[in-house]
Amino acid sequence: MSTSSVAPPAPGRRPAWAEGLDELRTASTTEPGRLRLIGAALVLLVVVFGAVTAWQVSDRAAAADDVVERSQPLTSDAAGIYRSLADADTTAAGGFLAGEEGGGATRDRYDRDIATAAELLVKASRSAHGSDDAAAQIARLNRQLPRYTGLVETARANNRQGLPLGGAYLRYANERMRAELLPAARALYDAEARRLAADYDEAEAWPWCAVAAGVVAIGALGWAQRRLYRRTNRVFNPGLLVATAASVAVLSWLVAGHAVARAGLTDSYEHGARSLRVLVEARIDALQARGDENLTLVARGAVLTGDQRDFYEVGFRAGMRDLAGAGDHGAARAKSRLGTALALADDDAGRGPVREALTYVRQWQARHAQARAADEKGDYDRALAKVIGADGSTGESFDRVAAGLYKALVHEQGEFRSAADGGRGALAGLPVGAGALAALAAGGTVLGIGRRLAEYR
Repeated sequence: MSTSSVAPPAPGRRPAWAEGLDELRTASTTEPGRLRLIGAALVLLVVVFGAVTAWQVSDRAAAADDVVERSQPLTSDAAGIYRSLADADTTAAGGFLAGEEGGGATRDRYDRDIATAAELLVKASRSAHGSDDAAAQIARLNRQLPRYTGLVETARANNRQGLPLGGAYLRYANERMRAELLPAARALYDAEARRLAADYDEAEAWPWCAVAAGVVAIGALGWAQRRLYRRTNRVFNPGLLVATAASVAVLSWLVAGHAVARAGLTDSYEHGARSLRVLVEARIDALQARGDENLTLVARGAVLTGDQRDFYEVGFRAGMRDLAGAGDHGAARAKSRLGTALALADDDAGRGPVREALTYVRQWQARHAQARAADEKGDYDRALAKVIGADGSTGESFDRVAAGLYKALVHEQGEFRSAADGGRGALAGLPVGAGALAALAAGGTVLGIGRRLAEYR
């Protein structure tokens, strides 16, 4: 039987990489060889500098785009879900109190709120990929929303027939809203706010790798020119001078562009995104206070806290504390929603609507006190008129508070967009420009070293 075998390697033969190292060592013993090695290293450094700059700036530009086009709108949509649900709950209680008189307008508003919440949930579900927390809250909201609307319809049906069970069903619907829907909506809002913060962090992070690569490349080019000067006594090498100028231009553009972008994005967060969050929470506080106020008259003392106080009246007072601070007159307290919104607003156009909202919050509190006094004296009709009447009611004050906060939101949204667009605009063209200038630097290096090598031929 014949067998085949592989011939062993010839004795004394060295690996290819070792032979390559020998060739490099041999080349480095001559000035032309050293110049070739220096030229290759310089070309590699400027190309790496250009590539790393393009990569890191592209990442930050994409994150800045996400801030403006994705995460902030998604955060706004999540806030819209919360607001729509809170407004639907408030409207349902108000419609229950109004009975047949305000039924049409109230029903239309309630239906719009539920439709808006459902539409925004569909939109959010399409954008929730990559966020398990957001997806879980959307699923929870989708399960609970039909149950809530069913309870409200049952409450209305009983109320139309004059059955006392209507109030019980409405209170149970409100409990579902407080225990299930609003916490889920808040968790969704918080998840989207975290995504927005992460996009901000990524967009504002300094591109240290690119900066370090630029410093190394420029330092190497300076060293190479000094070396050539000491050996040839020639002050300038045009090719290396062009390469250095191009590299300095890229590094300057990178540092200045990112500094401007970071400043714009920081401004959009401090005086845009943060203000929007506070104003959204102020609107929610106002809505929940209004809902508690309505339910105080619906429940009529049937729901008490552990210390035997009216549950909904306690909720109303807590909402007002969050909204404007302790007390029922004067300026908003510093840490309240309206106090914070005033501190964050950076111009009179932003502060004006917030001050207007505060004025009507104080009016609302005064009218609420009159309604409570009438109810405690047994004058339910007067109390009801003070809460849902056409003129001089707390409902009128609430509507003006809501209008002022909406005006402030529109203004701050414009401030956010303007600052964020300015920030991301500072990065426009930098990746392409960095690549082009790096190519110019590489070409200048080849030209500069090549002319020096030509002297040895």
